[in-house]
Amino acid sequence: MDKEGFAGKAAAEAKGLNPGLIVLLVIGGPLVVFLVANYVMYVYAQKNLPPRKKKPVSKKKLKREKLKQGVPVPGE
Repeated sequence: MDKEGFAGKAAAEAKGLNPGLIVLLVIGGPLVVFLVANYVMYVYAQKNLPPRKKKPVSKKKLKREKLKQGVPVPGE
């Protein structure tokens, strides 16, 4: 009886892959590749690209900040 059960199971597996497994491979495969590629590019960029430059602060903003701190602004 065990042999018949095994033979039936083998015949069912020989029909083809489980549709759920196919969907998992079609969706999960590219997703994993995408995430790994993003990580690799991120690590490469951290090592090889220079840090981003900060935007220059406008004179108007500097004047406003100095007034808040109570420092006299030169030229006024």
